[in-house]
Amino acid sequence: MTTQATSFIGRCRRAWRHMASGTGAGKRAFPPATLQAIEQAITLGEQRHRAEVRLIVEPGLDARSAFNNVSNRQRARALFAQYGVWDTEENCGVLIYINLAAREVDIVADRHVGRLVADTEWQTICRTMTTGFAQGDYHAPTLSALEQLNTLLARHYPADGTRPNQLPNDAVIL
Repeated sequence: MTTQATSFIGRCRRAWRHMASGTGAGKRAFPPATLQAIEQAITLGEQRHRAEVRLIVEPGLDARSAFNNVSNRQRARALFAQYGVWDTEENCGVLIYINLAAREVDIVADRHVGRLVADTEWQTICRTMTTGFAQGDYHAPTLSALEQLNTLLARHYPADGTRPNQLPNDAVIL
């Protein structure tokens, strides 16, 4: 089989895996109690630091994006822009993007926060989630990762008084 044929088959398999992961997968992985706990963790965390945190769960990419090998990072950056995570007063937005079909997590941080935090620290938070997700647990690993994130942000970007909440704290399931 040629490399081109193998590549085509691999892209088809990837598209199929993403198409098969529908909205129901997102709701099963993140039921109402988990979504409420996530919102509370983000709300409490934002009292400790100046960053704005958004969490978006996508069961799977659309078929075209999956077939065209849109990476998890590319999709996370697109959602970072689409949901206005970049548009905060201090350029301090942080997006946690979870793609269930790919079993991947990406964090995109705006420039003021991104400059302060090493890539290895972001990767540790992502690994907390993906390790738990691999075992079928979404609740505890997500809350643990949010606690790690909030502690990290409080250390590098501590709160300095009251400020308005600029982004919704509820998780989004696409």
